[in-house]
Amino acid sequence: MMKFLKSAGILAITLAPHVAFAQLVTPTTPGGLSSNDLSTTISNIINAVLALVGIIALGVILYGGFRWMTAAGNEEAVGEAKKIITAGVIGLIIVIIGWAVVSFVLTTVI
Repeated sequence: MMKFLKSAGILAITLAPHVAFAQLVTPTTPGGLSSNDLSTTISNIINAVLALVGIIALGVILYGGFRWMTAAGNEEAVGEAKKIITAGVIGLIIVIIGWAVVSFVLTTVI
């Protein structure tokens, strides 16, 4: 019974924001399609893709850090971990620059 109550409590806490913000939905047409214009939709898609790629870059950095910590003093493994971290940081910089360029272009064009 305690396991069920604990699970129900966690579920209730997790779903509480969804219930609170239930009325803050983007406006839709009667067919259920979004009433946003094309530029807003494209901007949302690009931001979502850049966010996903940024999360992947952070994951690569974390993976490189994990490899470094588990290298146990092996210089070859530490060097490989440094390369992984460097690649992750370069990827993150590219994502940030890409986001800045896309944001600038969309605000200029729109």
